[in-house]
Order: sequence, then structure tokens, then C-alpha cells
Amino acid sequence: MRALIPAVVALTGMLMPWSAVAQLKLVQKIEVPGNVPGHFDHFAADLKHDRLFVTPEGGRCLEVLNIRTGEHIRTVRGVEEPHAVFYRDDLNRIYVTDGEDGSLRIIDGESYEVIRTVKLRPDADSAAWDPVTRFLYIDNGGKDAKQDYSMISVVSTDTGEIVAEIRVESNSLEALALEAGSPRMYVNNRGQNKVEVIDREKRRIIATWPITLGKVNVPMALDEAHHRLFVGCRDGKLVVLNTETGAELQALAITKGTDDMVFDAASKRIYVASDGAADVYEQTDADHYKHLGTVPTGPAAKTARLVPELNRYFVAAPEHDGTKAQVLVFDVQ
Repeated sequence: MRALIPAVVALTGMLMPWSAVAQLKLVQKIEVPGNVPGHFDHFAADLKHDRLFVTPEGGRCLEVLNIRTGEHIRTVRGVEEPHAVFYRDDLNRIYVTDGEDGSLRIIDGESYEVIRTVKLRPDADSAAWDPVTRFLYIDNGGKDAKQDYSMISVVSTDTGEIVAEIRVESNSLEALALEAGSPRMYVNNRGQNKVEVIDREKRRIIATWPITLGKVNVPMALDEAHHRLFVGCRDGKLVVLNTETGAELQALAITKGTDDMVFDAASKRIYVASDGAADVYEQTDADHYKHLGTVPTGPAAKTARLVPELNRYFVAAPEHDGTKAQVLVFDVQ
């Protein structure tokens, strides 16, 4: 069982002492409208129209907020169990994976109507975007589909068609990360506590790297310039791997129950959202990392989105102990 985490600042806009915030300042709390039980999954940002897309899994909807003011813009129906969300600004379209029926919902960004449903498999979950091919890679299937294997479906965001599928012998996959300078894709094979390396052009697994320094690998982040892959494990470990060799280099301590992580190359910081807190590390060089601190968020507040253009870090905090579900907004210093 995790230790209890102290509550965050009680009033919107109040700031925590600098020594406690690990380069993060709580500046706003946005109450999510309606009755939203259970966990949230991932966010997406649309800076052109000042929108933040929020995925309350139990809300059976997609929520749209003003990313600058927190004002509620729209509740989008037609998504039963939202997980990953991606926004394509040139088409003004929103792409949401739906774990309930195993699909990708394509939503018009103006009318908010579902204009296409791409049928996948139950537990359609994590997604990764390739801006060159405009393909979306989506993991689906596995144990929730009563299968001992999972698939990574490759969907064209131009046409909404499935162009390929890659089979992985695992009953559970999690985060994906794509290299820009090569056809490599890294996939967290949670079912076997491994990382799969996939060639996106050949569409096959080319390497498998066991994770031995942590257990239950879920989120992932990539520092392509320094050949480092960061793998978050729910037992409280952040494992650093060398992508040239697959070797585990070290395990950094984080809060247990992680579900989201990002590496910001500009600031050389890693933000890890976990059950009740966010940990911040700073990269000194490829082999050295300094823990800047741990910021309390709230029970099960384990998904987040860094928007560096606004110097904001958004954390989804599910309802608990009489407190309604909220999006916590932190200023990134």
C-alpha cells in the first residue's frame, strides 16, 4: 500500500513554499464538470484554439477546457472509455482511443461530432504519432480481449484506415515512443516486464530488452539526442536505458504507481506523474540525474501533460474524499 500523501494547497491560486515545489508552483485548480468517478488518462493540447483535451475514463466523454483560463468549453459524447488523445491541428481533428469497444474515435474539432470510428480491439489504449507518415500507432488487444497477445495497429490519420498491424506476444502493452532520426519504436511490454524495439518500416520486432531494475513498466520517455530511454515502473523506479545497447544503466527513485512521464529536452528535466505526487529530475548529463523534488498532487493523480510553450504542467486529480475531480495547473519554473 502507498503512503498517504499530504493534501495540495486548499485554495485555487495559493502557492506552496519554493523549497517544496521542485520547480513546480500550483497556480490553479480547475473543477471538472459533472460527476466524474474513477481515473483519468492522457491529455492533449491545441494551442491554436486554446484547448486542453481531458479524458475522464469513468465520465464516458471527452472534456474540453480553455487551456489558458480553465473555462469549460465542451463535453464531447460518443467516447465510452477514453484513453489516449491526439490533436491534429492542420485538419482540426481529435483522435481518441476508446478502450470500451476497442476503437479509435475521430472527432471533428469544430462540431465535436464523431465523424469516424476505426474498429480495433478491446483495451485500445496508448498511442504515438509519427509526423512524417502521419500514422498513429495504437496498442490494443491482450488480456481484456481475452488474448495472450497484443497488437499495435497503424492508422493513417489522413484516411482513417488501418494500414498495418504488428503482433507482440504479450497480454499487456503500455506506452510507445518513436525516434525521429530512425524507424525505431520503443514499446513497454508490461505483460513480460520488457521493452520491445520495433522497426516501423519493416514492422517487426528487432530487439527485446528485459527490465530487471523495476517492476510493472508503464510510462516511457525518450531522450533521442543522448540515446537514453526512460522507463517508469509502478514499484517506484525510473529505469534509464542506453538505446544503442539496450543496457539498463541505473534506477532512480520515484513515487509508486506511475502512469505518465515526459522528458523536456529544452530544460533537460523529467516529469513523472504517479499515485499522489509528481517527481522532477534534472539531467546533468546522459549518465547523471539530480532529483529536484516531489510535489504532492492527490490520490490517483497519476496522469499529466507538460505544455512547455505555456510553461504549464497539467495534472488530472480524480475525485476523492468529497473533493470533485480537478485538473491541477502548475507553473513550470
